[in-house]
Amino acid sequence: MEHYFTNNENLKSELRNLTLHIADTSLTFVSDLGVFAKDKIDYGSKLLIDVYLKEGRSEVSLLDVGCGYGVIGITLAKLLHTQSTLVDVNKRALHLAKMNAKEHKVDVSIIMSDGYDSVSGKFDCIMTNPPIRAGKATVMRILENAKEFLNDSGELWFVMRKDQGAKSAIAKLKEQYNIEIKEKSKGFYIIVAKKLLT
Repeated sequence: MEHYFTNNENLKSELRNLTLHIADTSLTFVSDLGVFAKDKIDYGSKLLIDVYLKEGRSEVSLLDVGCGYGVIGITLAKLLHTQSTLVDVNKRALHLAKMNAKEHKVDVSIIMSDGYDSVSGKFDCIMTNPPIRAGKATVMRILENAKEFLNDSGELWFVMRKDQGAKSAIAKLKEQYNIEIKEKSKGFYIIVAKKLLT
């Protein structure tokens, strides 16, 4: 099985269109083999966007970590005019994200980066549907290191399933953040983490 956090130059391409129905609108995204949620928009990502649309702020600087083909960062750039930066380690995902950004006529920055390795600056919001299959260490690195790239009033928004370690992640993150569970739906938790200011 090809994991979506690896790059296989020999993987064949089978483009397909997926539609996100959200906030009384529909957005179409191009997907392909070898990327996360290749056959349908992930419920966790959709829930994360949906909750943010109700409670988040518009026109903020936003970093989408592990962006895949760009659903989170592009949707929020389109609907809330966020200044979105999208990062992923998967070259094909980034290529698709560029296609999708062009299709939706949004001006976003798309960067190849393993977590925050190629990221600079600070953001008002960091969002992630973390790559669970990459392992707990990778996931926790993304969540714990977010604070280094958040403005003082910035927020980390992420989605995680209860049966994939949400509660243990929350317990660990409470050492570094103020944590709020914004939503629970179908086993998914939408979690907001704010930096503990010393």
